[in-house]
Amino acid sequence: MKITAQMVKELRDVTGAGVLEAKKALEEANGDFEKAVDALREKGAARAAKRADRAANEGVIELYAHPGNRVGVMLELNCETDFVARNEQFRELAHDLALHIAAMSPRYLTPEDVPQEELDREISVLRAQALAEGKPEQIVEKIVAGRLNKFYEEVCLMEQPFVKDDKVKIKDLLTQAIGTIGENIVVRRFVRYELGEAL
Repeated sequence: MKITAQMVKELRDVTGAGVLEAKKALEEANGDFEKAVDALREKGAARAAKRADRAANEGVIELYAHPGNRVGVMLELNCETDFVARNEQFRELAHDLALHIAAMSPRYLTPEDVPQEELDREISVLRAQALAEGKPEQIVEKIVAGRLNKFYEEVCLMEQPFVKDDKVKIKDLLTQAIGTIGENIVVRRFVRYELGEAL
């Protein structure tokens, strides 16, 4: 199948890949757009895994105030070089993450950041709910594990579905950005303020 410039452009728009990389992916997939997208995403994830241990000491502090100034977010997003920190794509990612935090109110960065006593309390509640629903004892642990994943999606930034595209989790959004930008990117920390919330 002949690969046209329009096909390459569409693939680049979706994946952020370079011209040659997009063309090669389309050729290898015999013009199948979805296969080419999957191939480029897999390459991006592999590249991201290689970069995960690199030091990310540059970056930006993104400030976001929701319209009406009732919700504000401060986010530190790190990368490896100041060149990337000034990159429009990186800055757009920082803005999107801050907007997401304002909208979705995560309390923690990752599941590992949830305090053990809060986790124990949540597991206890989920187990009691499953037993109260009459679920057999032998499957209660599986039910609790499934519901615990839902809990993480509610409270942990990296596990949440992205507010602009709920098919993509925040951790996958970062992996895609690492593959596209070519540097390790790390959400270092964030804080969210809401006017009038209990202290």
